[in-house]
Amino acid sequence: MLMRTDPFREIDRLAEHLLGTNSRPAVMHMDAYRDGDYFYAAFDLPGVDPDSIDCTVERNVLTVRAQRRRPTGDNVELVAAERPMGTFSRQLFLSDTLDTDRLEAGYDNGVLTLRIPVAERAKPRRVAIATGGNGHRQIDA
Repeated sequence: MLMRTDPFREIDRLAEHLLGTNSRPAVMHMDAYRDGDYFYAAFDLPGVDPDSIDCTVERNVLTVRAQRRRPTGDNVELVAAERPMGTFSRQLFLSDTLDTDRLEAGYDNGVLTLRIPVAERAKPRRVAIATGGNGHRQIDA
């Protein structure tokens, strides 16, 4: 059997009340970064069934939804319930400089990772500049 003594449990309950509940979790933690020609977003979703993850892009809005459920059954007896359950959702507003048509997603070890290429029009390119003479010079734009 599980014994629990926690003098700060009431503070935790107050925080859950203000920030979120088991039925309405408050946070889906995320890291976002750019590496070369790709933008990455990594979402922590431990214990989530990959079939419950839904990722959509509409215009410049990326929406990620996932669901974590408690085990159910006739013989299941809940002894402690501390992990947030329910539907998690997060929206990101993406720049026009990302090519969302080529977005890739993978789920591994409880982390959903999205890889979005930077659009060709947003990559640095060389531009020819005319000078007063008859020559041209290349510079980075």
